[in-house]
Formats: sequence, structure tokens, C-alpha cells
Amino acid sequence: MKKYILDLTLTANEHLRAGYALLKLTHEQPLPEMCPGQFAELKVEGSETTFLRRPISINYVDEEKNEVWFLIHEIGDGTRNLGAMEVGDKLNVVMPLGKGFTMPSSGDEKVLLVGGGVGTAPLLFMGKEMVKLGCRPAFLLGGRSAGDLMQLDMFRALGDVYITTEDASEGEKGFVTQHSVLQREHFDRIATCGPKPMMVAVARYARSKGIPCEVSLENMMACGVGACLCCVENTTEGHLCVCKEGPVFNTNRLLWQI
Repeated sequence: MKKYILDLTLTANEHLRAGYALLKLTHEQPLPEMCPGQFAELKVEGSETTFLRRPISINYVDEEKNEVWFLIHEIGDGTRNLGAMEVGDKLNVVMPLGKGFTMPSSGDEKVLLVGGGVGTAPLLFMGKEMVKLGCRPAFLLGGRSAGDLMQLDMFRALGDVYITTEDASEGEKGFVTQHSVLQREHFDRIATCGPKPMMVAVARYARSKGIPCEVSLENMMACGVGACLCCVENTTEGHLCVCKEGPVFNTNRLLWQI
């Protein structure tokens, strides 16, 4: 898929909760085609300590408004600068990068999308694209508490939403792999993104049930095009760059102890 370097214009900056900003951006020309699970490299301006672009998952694409959304977790100078952007500001973006999730082959396929923390971001875009294919997604979303869960109204508008929180403030108490839906329902495929321990647990569950599973890795990335070898992951095919060969991998390709 062709990559573009674009100067996008910020149309909205919504702070969904403390430390999280949703950036909505547009361009004077139609945005390029993007696939769920792909990401972009965002240039950070005005930070003396930030020299590299920041890799951010594509959260959502609004074709009617010609907008692409990025959910930013403000954890350092670079992401805090991105979160402080104002409407009308320009943001230089390289996109779309990487390989995304495998989409359903038919509307009858039951796909479970499992996310935790900011890892829920790419699953919203995937759910939207699944609906366009005639497939109703199921989302299993986890957080420490109810305040960690974001964009729930949008997820619920797309499919069935199941929730776990560690403090039982919303949904079922516990981790995503402990939700009762995993005992009640059968799924043909699972896709997941979030903290690595969560993804390993999901992959372990999927393997125990013989369900194909894809994970979106969040290895440290610098260039985004496979040149710097910063994000290498050890796989059954040797060392692969997550930014180029991923970030989405079938778990059968990963040398995880599951």
C-alpha cells in the first residue's frame, strides 16, 4: 500500500479522560485508503527533547468528514505536545504504515475484538469496517476501572460490547480472559491489542480453543519503515520488523510461551 507524507489540519482535540487526547485531522484532498490495524508516524513540533516521530494507531476514519482520528496517550514530552495541539494546527503525518488485521471473509464469521487501555483504539476502526462487510463485531474491553474505558458509545453503536474492570466498577470483575462470554459464546477468530500480558493471555486462551488469533504488537518503533531495526520481534521466520511486517501478527508466527 502506498505511503504518504501529509500536512493534516486539526479539526478537534477532545480530552476523553486525564492523559488521553483524541485528535481529529483532515486534509484538503481525500485521505488515502487505510486498513484497520495500520498506524501513522506523527511529527512532534515544539519539543526540545523529542527528535523522532511518534507511532500512533489509526483509531477511526470518517469518510464523510474526510477525517482520520488518533487516540493519544500522553506519557512523555512528545505525546504531551501532541495532546496540546489546538484546532487549526498542522500535523505532519506519514501514513498508512504496516500491515493490519485480517478482515472477515463473510458476514457469518464471528470475530471477537479484545482491547485494553489505549489498545482499544484500532479496534474501533476495525469494527466499523466489519459492519461495512455485513459482519457484526463483538468487543471485549478491559480496564482497571470504569474511567479507563473510552469511546464506549461508538463501540456499542457497532456491535456487542462486553466489559471487565479490575475493581468491578463496570461490567464483570477481573481481566478480559475471565469474562463469562468466553464460556458462553463460540468465536471463529480473535483480534487483540493492548498491554502485552493481556495479549499473551488472550493468545493462550485462543490456542486452547483452537481459535486463530491476531495481535497488534507495540514494540518500540522509530522509523516506521523497517530501516532502523528498532522494533525487531523474534518469530518463526526469524527476526522481523514490527513496523513493516506487522504490527499485526498471527500468534502462530510469534515465539511466545503460550
